[in-house]
Amino acid sequence: MGADLLNLPTAKAKFELAKEILGWSVAEVCQNEEAKLSRTLYTQPCLFVIESILADLVREKSDRPAVVAGHSLGEYVALYAAGVFDFETGLRLVKRRAELMETASGGQMVALIGFDRQELELQIQYSRDVVLANDNSEAQVVISGTPAAVEELLAKIKVKRAVKLNVSGAFHSPLMASVAAEFQLALKSARFSDAKMLVLSNAEPTATTSAATLKQRLNQQMTKGVRWREISLQLPQQGIDRVLEIGPGKVLTGLIKRTCPNLALVNISSFADLPA
Repeated sequence: MGADLLNLPTAKAKFELAKEILGWSVAEVCQNEEAKLSRTLYTQPCLFVIESILADLVREKSDRPAVVAGHSLGEYVALYAAGVFDFETGLRLVKRRAELMETASGGQMVALIGFDRQELELQIQYSRDVVLANDNSEAQVVISGTPAAVEELLAKIKVKRAVKLNVSGAFHSPLMASVAAEFQLALKSARFSDAKMLVLSNAEPTATTSAATLKQRLNQQMTKGVRWREISLQLPQQGIDRVLEIGPGKVLTGLIKRTCPNLALVNISSFADLPA
């Protein structure tokens, strides 16, 4: 991840600034330390740095986007791309978020593929300790909650495939309330500007450019679900016909394709993928 960005002058400056802020090298972790890269503490800053560099490069070569959105951590990159905050502010927020989420414990997240949505939503309503953490598409979601409550819910529904995620906490659920309260201290002091284009937030997928609204929604993101299916549905309604996914892999364009099959989809995972 990010190997072909290391020698670009603009990228070098960001890698160096990131090392000052984080106290460790993003490039080194991405290239040589796979075990670290799989830990929340390192994953989130690495993704933010690599994706923000790619976003800058895309901005140089493409028209300005009409709408931006990001999935979970990706929302920070979307806000950076929209000019809501600068690179340093974004990375400091991501660093604090990763530190706090790394300490979360006592929760479980499970990805579900192939299920009856009505049945699932009904069981979630009856459960006090399970929520829909990622509503990714009609056929793929992630639930989050206490291990006991998650197992109890799984026993009550039919699901084609259930995959336990390798995470320490019940992210995007009310169980993250104490972590969100601590993160609010960092968020409160961060300077936000109105976005230069429309932003669809995870917690509330209605388009806005308001700095105050975007900051409020970012704080809600820790305890509320990622409403990606609704974000996808908003894109055609906003007049969008082409979507660029920035970052490693093709997960988000895959999800969007299931929800909005008529949109043109482009993936920018590396420097080599950039338009001429």
